[in-house]
Amino acid sequence: MDYKNAGVDIEAGYKSVELMKKHVQETMRPEVLGGIGGFSGAFSMSAFKNMEKPTLVSGTDGVGTKLKLAFLMDRHDTVGIDCVAMCVNDIACAGGEPLFFLDYIACGKNYPEKIARIVSGVANGCKQANAALIGGETAEMPGFYPEDEYDLAGFAVGVVDEKDLITGAGVKEGDVLIGIASSGIHSNGFSLVRKVFDMTKESLDTYYEELGKTLGEALITPTRIYVNALKRVKESGVVIKACSHITGGGFYENIPRMLPEGIRAVVEKSSYQLPAIFRLLADKGNIEEETMYNTYNMGIGMVLAVSPTDAHAAMEAIRMAGEVPYVIGRTERGEKGVTLC
Repeated sequence: MDYKNAGVDIEAGYKSVELMKKHVQETMRPEVLGGIGGFSGAFSMSAFKNMEKPTLVSGTDGVGTKLKLAFLMDRHDTVGIDCVAMCVNDIACAGGEPLFFLDYIACGKNYPEKIARIVSGVANGCKQANAALIGGETAEMPGFYPEDEYDLAGFAVGVVDEKDLITGAGVKEGDVLIGIASSGIHSNGFSLVRKVFDMTKESLDTYYEELGKTLGEALITPTRIYVNALKRVKESGVVIKACSHITGGGFYENIPRMLPEGIRAVVEKSSYQLPAIFRLLADKGNIEEETMYNTYNMGIGMVLAVSPTDAHAAMEAIRMAGEVPYVIGRTERGEKGVTLC
């Protein structure tokens, strides 16, 4: 009896590392010290030596049950983007610049080519966020996960000068709410998605005219990464007073998180075009509107609060970053929360 007979293939682990190296190398930043494969990742503090009060911000998350879709479609090159996005978008919400990222993959059996495809997606996401992929772990766990399945999670660290932290404390009545378009469902609410749609190859390969693509293609579209858009807004001179990443819990849970006491957000549902995937999901599942807005991003992946005089400049900066912004509402005095009208 040996480790391989017990279900853990050390040689496959070595091959996985070799296959992923080229993807990891593409994410390197000047501050990264050492090579790939060490026991830890090293990152020089020179990236923030000129800040008055450098403050570290961090984020950790996984992809959740969206992975079930990747298994069914045998599509593993996009979920890594989701994993990075869920972490770095949270860092950007605090005004931070993501510096580096680490991933964790746990699988039933190590198929090196599959692991490399997953990591290629992680590297893609890191490049979009200008974060270095400085480490990670692939754990082969036979008997714990089915052979063809895996879990994927990540952890990111960023930095912001303390004076530039986005806290929401300065939000006032009459501030403008700007929403940045999502790419679709992103990475939340897939347990409900899998109850509404048949998770079969035939169902996922079905083409929907209103989507302009197959159901599977629409559902697996990776989460947008908003790091560059928020950086452009900051560089334009606009002060982002508050920021909310619309993830699980939708509008009702996430927007209030960026508000101070005594301020309420008013969001106009008609201010932007609701993506077809959400209409299809609601219709097929007979899901009430309140539940949809309490579960999904409904086409808005990030919400910013800015002064009315800064709204135009913020919108232009977001467009210059390649994203689509909308003025979706305003703030007013009232009990902390959100009103959809």
